[in-house]
Amino acid sequence: MGTIAPDGVDGVPMPDGWYDIGLFTPDSLRWSVDVQFDDIEAHQSNKPVRRIQTQDAATLEADLLEWTAESFMAVFGGGRIEKITPAGGGTPYYRFTPPSLGARQEISVCVELQDGNRRMRRIIPRAMQTEGVEQQIDRTSASVLPLRLSVLGSGLGDDYYDLFGVGFGPAFESAIPPEEL
Repeated sequence: MGTIAPDGVDGVPMPDGWYDIGLFTPDSLRWSVDVQFDDIEAHQSNKPVRRIQTQDAATLEADLLEWTAESFMAVFGGGRIEKITPAGGGTPYYRFTPPSLGARQEISVCVELQDGNRRMRRIIPRAMQTEGVEQQIDRTSASVLPLRLSVLGSGLGDDYYDLFGVGFGPAFESAIPPEEL
């Protein structure tokens, strides 16, 4: 939070303060937008006479393969990591403590995708881990960290937006009003 979002895609590096969350499983990146409407009905019509949108929710999911301090904090919604050196010597170790009730932290997210010369960044200014964490630790498969983020609104700008590089030009050019070309 409070980190400046990238201003562009092609040739634009991520600003300071962002970190790479690492690898995730090939089948786990999911984006979902859920809108809900209430129908306004009238006696004179068999169909609704108006629909009012009452909710606009969005979620981002990925199963992270890399166990880092940043990935644990993102998956658990914050928390604390301490380096502990045993009294009397011994090998130091690390202790992760999940956040206490009511202490989950918001994060900002940028998902970068590339297909040939087509690059895209999805920017989510405010998100929060809002689901529990279930890990399966098998002998024969990777244990992943389930990142499940809900997009939060701000009232100060877009809740999320996409930046498309020049490789998308032909696909988007027709939607640009002539006065902006």
